[in-house]
Amino acid sequence: MNEEKRQFIKQLCNEEGVIGALAIDQRGALKKMITKFKGSDAEESEIIEFKEIVSAQLTKYASSILLDPEYGLPAAEVRAENAGLLLAYEKTGYDASTPGRLPDLLSIWSVKRLKEAGADACKFLLYYDVDESEEINNQKHAFIERIGSECQAENLPFFLELVSYDATISDAASREYAVKKPHKVIEMMKEFSAPRYGVDVLKVEVPINMNYVEGYAAGEVVHTKAEAANFFKEQAEATSLPFIFLSAGVKAALFQETLRFAKQAGSTFNGVLCGRATWADGVESYITNGKEAAVEWMNTQGRKNIEELNVVLKETATPVKQLAGTLA
Repeated sequence: MNEEKRQFIKQLCNEEGVIGALAIDQRGALKKMITKFKGSDAEESEIIEFKEIVSAQLTKYASSILLDPEYGLPAAEVRAENAGLLLAYEKTGYDASTPGRLPDLLSIWSVKRLKEAGADACKFLLYYDVDESEEINNQKHAFIERIGSECQAENLPFFLELVSYDATISDAASREYAVKKPHKVIEMMKEFSAPRYGVDVLKVEVPINMNYVEGYAAGEVVHTKAEAANFFKEQAEATSLPFIFLSAGVKAALFQETLRFAKQAGSTFNGVLCGRATWADGVESYITNGKEAAVEWMNTQGRKNIEELNVVLKETATPVKQLAGTLA
């Protein structure tokens, strides 16, 4: 990692060298949440304004914010002065009518343009099944190589967000998938840690579904605590790159518990990019009671969620080693 990239990554971290970032680059998921409470389709103006509210109220408690250039640039303008900015490069969702969940880029954006828009990093989301056909995965490998080359040309850090799946299992929350998840998550991290992809930081899932872990499961148990701990350790050993956890839409309390469990297991994760676990319940306030109610929610419950998460991060996350010696 060269000096320019190192400075960008430092901008995304807190003073301890840990990434405590707020994610609100959701587009399809946020539209669905707004539509659910509104009872009719979400307006573009509502998506933009909600992102602005989250950014204006919560970035003072975060090291950085992840936004999308489609609806999120006004929100980037109102972020706290010291908060870094990651911009998403992928089109939202995927074409469910064709196999492979193939990725696509925002057609009027490039890494050069993301950098010009003020980004400290480019983030790209890839759905990946390590056991899918070579024909599909080879396309994804080439795709990520292209983005890696673009980011290297612009000296902009490349954050690759990896979301696992199994092409033969439709329900990712099922027991069937919980059994396979550790293998899926750990093996894809190994793949995309290869230097040829030019990735600087991996944004990944925790390697197990905590709802099937002994002591956390309401019903059936798939993993004992010892097995789950071993998967966290194996995950940390699968990459030499900095890696951060995504919250995957789970409730704030469970996400915090998961981070504590990860630390106890010996995970050396370098922070989080936490989205819905922080702000999701604020959507209802916004749609039901308007902007002022949403601002109030962000400054009470939203702030509580993010400050509690920051306390947990202080106890559990490992500073980015690539920044050693550069921190104030």
